[in-house]
Amino acid sequence: MKVVDGNLSSGSPVESGRTHETQRASTTAGSAATTHTGGGDQVEFSSGLGSLARAMSALHANRANQVQALTAQYQSGAFRADSEATSRTMVDHALAAGAEQSW
Repeated sequence: MKVVDGNLSSGSPVESGRTHETQRASTTAGSAATTHTGGGDQVEFSSGLGSLARAMSALHANRANQVQALTAQYQSGAFRADSEATSRTMVDHALAAGAEQSW
């Protein structure tokens, strides 16, 4: 990424990237991660970002387990779809999408 700002005192654009001067602070669960560069710049990621990543990972694992269970039920012939619930949900989603587009 390049940042070009005419108000900067130096005449060259500032480039962002990993350099050998980048130092990453060690983190523990729930703490903020901070990245320092040799130029004095600092970027800080809140502890909420770590919590979000853990929640997303758990959600992904849960969904994968549900898909595996449904796959096993389908392959064994035990899965029975509820056509009424499926059609109701499809109509609800279509109506919601139409309502969002009309604005």
